[in-house]
Amino acid sequence: MDTVDATVERLREQCLSRGASGIQGLARFFRRLDQDRSRSLDARELQQGLAELGLGLDMAEAEGMCRRWDRDGSGTLDLEEFLRALRPPMSQAREAVIAAAFSKLDRSGDGVVTVDDLRGVYSCHTHPKVQSGEWTEEEVLRRFLDNFDSSEKDGQVTLAEFQDYYSGVSASMDSDEEFVAMMTSAWRL
Repeated sequence: MDTVDATVERLREQCLSRGASGIQGLARFFRRLDQDRSRSLDARELQQGLAELGLGLDMAEAEGMCRRWDRDGSGTLDLEEFLRALRPPMSQAREAVIAAAFSKLDRSGDGVVTVDDLRGVYSCHTHPKVQSGEWTEEEVLRRFLDNFDSSEKDGQVTLAEFQDYYSGVSASMDSDEEFVAMMTSAWRL
């Protein structure tokens, strides 16, 4: 394991030791450090923030972490991608039940879930805001889909986006059995 991986593992352990809200709390912490509201941190900001958490890094380690997770080549660390990296890897059992739920939603079988796919699975005519006339059924479906969509909200959810959403949920659940039972019940698998 290289130093970047070791640092991420120490940070992950620290987050998870705080319970289910640990990673969410860390996200709030990083947003506070993001002075220019760019949703990214440079190596100096990262180094200072982690030092506040008791994870001292030298500048080379901070720069290494930024490079590892910087997908757009901006030289800064995107917060969403970094937080994604902090989530523990999922077991095969968890990945399989997520894939089964996604397959249930992907009625067209084209590898993306859209509002049209949801119409066959998710009934919203009894939703309180539909019944009150505040929202249309289309709006309810879109908002439901937005829960799983990436930050771009393109109206199409891929398996990777669905897995990303559930990896955050998975991080707060101790056992595979508990996670699989929750998914099986929630999605009626």
